[in-house]
Amino acid sequence: MTSPANSSSVPQADTRETVVTTNPAVRKLPRAFRDLLALDDFERHARRRLPNMIYQYVAGGVETGRGIAGNFEAYQRYTFIPRMFRDVSGRDQHTTLFGQRWQHPFGVAPLGGASFVAYQADIALAKAARAMNVPMILSASSLIRLEDVYAANPDAWFQAYLAGDQPRIDRLVDRVAAAGFNTLVVTGDTPMLGNREHNTRSGFSMPIKITPKVMFESAISPRWLLGTVAQTFLRHGAPHFENTDAERGPPMMSSKVRNTHARDKLNWKNVEAIRRKWQGNLVIKGLMSPEDAFIARDLGADAVILSNHGGRQLDYTVPPLETLAEIAAQKGSMKVIIDSGIRRGTDVMKAMALGADFVFLGRPFLYGAVIGGQAGVEHAMHILRDEIDRDLALIGVRTPSELDASYLRKMR
Repeated sequence: MTSPANSSSVPQADTRETVVTTNPAVRKLPRAFRDLLALDDFERHARRRLPNMIYQYVAGGVETGRGIAGNFEAYQRYTFIPRMFRDVSGRDQHTTLFGQRWQHPFGVAPLGGASFVAYQADIALAKAARAMNVPMILSASSLIRLEDVYAANPDAWFQAYLAGDQPRIDRLVDRVAAAGFNTLVVTGDTPMLGNREHNTRSGFSMPIKITPKVMFESAISPRWLLGTVAQTFLRHGAPHFENTDAERGPPMMSSKVRNTHARDKLNWKNVEAIRRKWQGNLVIKGLMSPEDAFIARDLGADAVILSNHGGRQLDYTVPPLETLAEIAAQKGSMKVIIDSGIRRGTDVMKAMALGADFVFLGRPFLYGAVIGGQAGVEHAMHILRDEIDRDLALIGVRTPSELDASYLRKMR
C-alpha cells in the first residue's frame, strides 16, 4: 500500500459548528460531534454509518458474549469512597511509561483491520495519539504498512501476532526494529481465533465474499462504501495484510488468507528468545492469570497488558480487572497495563486504584475514526480526558498516582 494521502482531503464529518456548553467552559465543536457526550455515544453514531457486517465485526465478541459483558460488569462492582476538603487544584494526568512522559494515563489499543472500518484509520489513530501525546499500538493485522504508521507517529508501538517459528519471528522483529519502533507488544491470547458466530450470522468473512447480502448492506451504507472502500481502492489500491510477517501479506479480499499457521506453537521459549533479541521495550499482551504475568516478569518483560482481547477470544474469560490487584502487588519493576471494558473516566480511576500503571481502549477510538477521522478520535480522547480531570477532583486527588484501593469499595 502506498503512503497514505492527507486524510484532510477526504470529508469525514459535517464541519458546521455548533456551540456545546459545558460547565464552566463553552466549546465550539463540529456539528457532527454535538451528540457525542460520552464514549458510548460513538458506538451508536458509528453503527448508523457502517454496514451491519462491519459493525458486528468490530462490536462483537464470541459465543454467548459473556466475555464482553463480564468486562463491563467488573467495573460496575466497584464504588468510590471519595475524600473531601482537600485542595485538588493543579490536577495533572501526566503518566510516565518506559521513561517517556505521556499527557494522559490512556492509549489506543491495537485494532486489526481498522482501515477497512474507517478510511486510513490506523493513520488517523496514530496522528490523534501523537496530537494528544498518548501511546498508540499498531495491530499486526493492520492494512497499512508499519513503516507508514511510524512516519505518522514515531512514538507508536507495534503489536505482533506470532507463530511458534523462531526464524519467522526473528525476521519480523528485525523489520520492526529497522522501522524505528521502540516498543514491541507480543500477544499471547490468539493460538487460534475465537468462535465469532456473529461474523457468520452477519455475513462477514475473511476474505470478504461479495454475496448479495454484502452488496445490499454496502449499498445502504454509502458513507462507508464511498468514503472508506472506494477511497482506499482509488488512492492506495487493494488493501493487504501488511504486517503479519516480515513480508507483505495477501490482499484482504483475495482467496488467500493471512498466514496464521503455527500460532498454536508459540510458547514462553519464543518469548525468551524475543527478549534476548529485542533491544527496546517488550510488552506481553493478553495475559489474565497472575502466574503468566509473573513468568513474563521473570523473563524480563518491561510490561504486561492484562486483557481478554475485548471478549473476542475465549468466552467466559475472567475480566482482567479481577486479577489486576493480585498481579500489581508483585509486579516488581514491571509495569502493569490493562484493557477490556474501559469506557469512562471512572473506569480508568478504578483500574489505577487497583494498581494499573496505564490503560488502553480500542473500540471507542475506532468509532471516533468512523465518525470524523482524526478529529473524531481526538474528540473521544478529549471526552475521556475531561472525565478523568473531573473524577480526580471529585475523588479528592490531584494525580492518578495518588489513587489506591482505599478509595474503592467492592459491592457484594
